[in-house]
Amino acid sequence: MDKESLKFFEELCNSSGPAGFERETTLLMKSYVQKWADTVYTDRIGSLVFEKRGNSETPTILIPGHIDEIGFVITSITDQGFLTFHQLGGWFDQGLLGQRVTVMTRKGKLRGVIAIKPPHLMDEEERKKVITKDKMFIDIGCSNKDEAEEMGVRIGDAVVPDSTFFTIKKRAFKEGKFIGIKTLAFGKAFDDRVGAFIAAQVVRTLKEKDIDHPNKVVGAATVQEEVGLRGARTVANLVKPDVAIVIDVEISGDVPGVEPRQAQAKLGEGIAITAYDASMIPNQPLKELAISICEKNRIPYQLATTAMGGTDAGAVHISNIGCPSIVVGPPTRHIHSHVGILDLGDVDHCIKFVVEMVKVLDKSKVDSLTLI
Repeated sequence: MDKESLKFFEELCNSSGPAGFERETTLLMKSYVQKWADTVYTDRIGSLVFEKRGNSETPTILIPGHIDEIGFVITSITDQGFLTFHQLGGWFDQGLLGQRVTVMTRKGKLRGVIAIKPPHLMDEEERKKVITKDKMFIDIGCSNKDEAEEMGVRIGDAVVPDSTFFTIKKRAFKEGKFIGIKTLAFGKAFDDRVGAFIAAQVVRTLKEKDIDHPNKVVGAATVQEEVGLRGARTVANLVKPDVAIVIDVEISGDVPGVEPRQAQAKLGEGIAITAYDASMIPNQPLKELAISICEKNRIPYQLATTAMGGTDAGAVHISNIGCPSIVVGPPTRHIHSHVGILDLGDVDHCIKFVVEMVKVLDKSKVDSLTLI
């Protein structure tokens, strides 16, 4: 990954764009990708679509990654000036207390912290219980409602994690042997800004390297995935894809307390190909093609399953009359939290994989995916 690409990825992840409030992030994507796309346009709920035409107008290969991050929406301002909130997307209660957040207001961004009443003032039974989100509040330093309103806060304003992207380099070992230097990224919104980034990088690679491809590639930065795959539905209806290669993070199971059968993918071990999740069973010939592409091009890969949750593919694969679909992406630790971790080598492998897939998906190959 070159410096320009890494800088853009950092800006993309640091931007504020929870579900329904993605405009800041969308504008960043548009500014970056329009240099390499033949056409850039949007649907009517804010998803960004960018095309790279190849040697043929058909088939259409859709490569979506959603740009909305999980966040919150303000539900009230108390008389004391504290903010109550509801989640946008899935949050685990235990991960919220004491975390810094950014409140997006009409007057600009405010910084705050998620808090509860002091544990010193709780009785013994209260301290034993898990504190749920409805008992929490956001403190932006106000002493009354008038102060909060003067700062620009209104019911319905969005909130995102206050978390800054950074990278580290480490000496990597496997089975006691040094295997090289790896670069890890830490930050928020990897789910799924990294997917949208990969889609943009695929279009950039096809353009800069003048790579022949027998199809039309349509990248997409979809909105509102975390609240019901909404952007994926409208984009699929707009684009009418013949094949979809959906890019999303895969849960990295290499953390304490996780058994291999629960989450098979590991950080830094290559791209994850989803064999099953709760929203979609992939097209089997397309999955086998993906595996063969990896093996032919020596792209490290892992097969993974997810018993809970899903991706944009859940909507895309049943759009129109159906669309052969697959989900791939980099394994990522601590998704749906303030700070995730991914290996930039896995990101590079994803870009290479999608480019190689695009090169072989001609009309004959696509037709064969659904041949009975």
